Amino acid sequence: MKAPLSGFAKLALTTIVATFVMVVIGVVVRATGSGLGCIDWPLCNGNVIPPIGDDKAWIESIHRWWGVIVGFLILGLAVAAWRTRQTRSVVVMSVAAIALVGFQAVLGKWTVESGNSGESVTAHLAAAMLLLAATIFIFIRSRYRSQLPQHGGSQRLTLLLAFTAATVYVLMLFGANVTATSASLVFPDWPLMNGQLIPTFSADPAAASLQMAHFAHRIAAVIVGVIMAWAMVAVWRQAKRTEEDSVEAVGANRLLALVGAAATLYVIQVIVGAFQIWTTLAAWAVSLHLAMGAAIWGLVAAAALYAWYDARVQEPVPGTPGAGVPTDELSAAASASQASASQASASQASASQASASPVAVAAPVVHTTWRHKVRAYIALTKPRIIELLLVTTVPAMILAWRFVDGLDPLHFTWLVVATLIGGTLAAGAANAINCYFDRDIDLIMTRTRRRPLPAHDVASQDALVFGLLLTVISFAWLAFTTNLVAAFLALLAIGFYVVIYTILLKRTTPQNIVLGGAAGALPPVIGWAAITGNIALPALLLFAVVFYWTPPHFWALALRIRGDYAAADVPMLPVTHGVAETTRQIALYTVLMVALTLVFFSVAQMGLLFLAGALLLGGIFLFQTFAMAREGTDARAVRVYRYSITYLTALFALIVLDVAVFVAF
Repeated sequence: MKAPLSGFAKLALTTIVATFVMVVIGVVVRATGSGLGCIDWPLCNGNVIPPIGDDKAWIESIHRWWGVIVGFLILGLAVAAWRTRQTRSVVVMSVAAIALVGFQAVLGKWTVESGNSGESVTAHLAAAMLLLAATIFIFIRSRYRSQLPQHGGSQRLTLLLAFTAATVYVLMLFGANVTATSASLVFPDWPLMNGQLIPTFSADPAAASLQMAHFAHRIAAVIVGVIMAWAMVAVWRQAKRTEEDSVEAVGANRLLALVGAAATLYVIQVIVGAFQIWTTLAAWAVSLHLAMGAAIWGLVAAAALYAWYDARVQEPVPGTPGAGVPTDELSAAASASQASASQASASQASASQASASPVAVAAPVVHTTWRHKVRAYIALTKPRIIELLLVTTVPAMILAWRFVDGLDPLHFTWLVVATLIGGTLAAGAANAINCYFDRDIDLIMTRTRRRPLPAHDVASQDALVFGLLLTVISFAWLAFTTNLVAAFLALLAIGFYVVIYTILLKRTTPQNIVLGGAAGALPPVIGWAAITGNIALPALLLFAVVFYWTPPHFWALALRIRGDYAAADVPMLPVTHGVAETTRQIALYTVLMVALTLVFFSVAQMGLLFLAGALLLGGIFLFQTFAMAREGTDARAVRVYRYSITYLTALFALIVLDVAVFVAF
């Protein structure tokens, strides 16, 4: 990796710098109000060269001319990639970059013709950031050898850095939306908002929409700041663990430099953001704020890509979550757990896969037909889990519709369909990445050993790439068809499930499902945000209901298969604290969940139909869980698990029925 830059790499680096300069010039165009300095396109007020003295026309023209230079550089990069026989991914990305340049030109034309509309400005910035990331990918990939091993080191850090980069990208879109909609000064004070930490929104819907856009940007900035600090600590710890002068140390120190620079710029950017308000949007403050945002995005995206390829060339560490553990080592681990698994009770074995031995290792299977491949990739997304998540989305959207004036049924129906598609893609992304990290324990556990990775239907790296692609597609789809708030929440749900639950909590604490359950509780909030563009108290209460529903639901399942979890050394509560404590905790969480449904009834202004149904359903749930606490049998755990699914489905169906009655009368 210390080899001098090749000619192709130098050209790629030059293109990165030129693309960043183009972004900065575009920022100056926006900050100085020069976006309409040329009212036509591709000419400028009918001229190729604007008249001397028309500063705004010159600024806009320079931006366009520089874009042409970047276009030629990227075209040259694609030709050079083909002539120097770069890897297929570099050639494909070079061609994609050409397409992005053309798309940027179209967006620029749209921006001018629409009079710098908020949508066009935000889309223009979004495409520019993707173009910058594409050029960074081309440069970094060209620095590694063509053939990389199928298995490699853990990609845990890669996922954290990719999640950090994604949230930075979304934050930039929030900021662009604030600027484009003239919402930057709706709160003239900083760090407060009209003297409040949580602002009181205007009764006027138009004013409230601007205030919500500004508030969402500030909240997103806080969340991204926490994630950035977390990434910085993770990279610093990895750098400390590596041996000096080793190949791993070189990569770790490079990541530390990139993320450290991004974190430092982030702190400065927050200060500059404050100066935007204090100086009532001085051009220098606006320009510097957005330019630094682009730099942070580029640095973190580069760090994520370097982490990915550094891990690919490392030797795998057997048993490490996310490492490319060879099949024979996984099989040996599974065999070593045979004694522990075989000691599970007969009732546990019957509650697992009926006819299978709890310790058998799936034989390698190679599927060559497209049908088998498609089925395997669909299985990675865990469709049955997705169905349960979507059950909570649509009722929340129907309830939110009641609080929105002027939303016609046709548009509402489209939003529901779009949110269901985006939610399915987002949940599938999280589940696919989860399969990648859990493939070692999935091979050991009876319930999961037939999943695509332990069954060798899909290569591990392919599964991870598939999950990441679904993440990108789900965010783009939701942002385009609904709004940025819903898309950001979906991205947070993916990150929380993968990074917080799968990587950090699942193998370290018996409270894993309690804290990790927040990811599965977000769909009703996403649905609400897709309709309203904001997050309100009824949506948060629905989140809380699902959050407290998750432990009784999942621990009841864990009681059935605690032998599997013990064999895989996963510290689920039934394994670490026993049956009695688990059933007691299930009963306690059920009490809290039922109580929250009553609070929701009051806050969301539900009718007596919902109240009666919630009391009936909750009463049955309480009876089931307290009976399980007394008996402590697996048969009762099975009944609780099955009823928990019925309960959640019926409870959210009650919301739909109650709203229908409210509308009818």
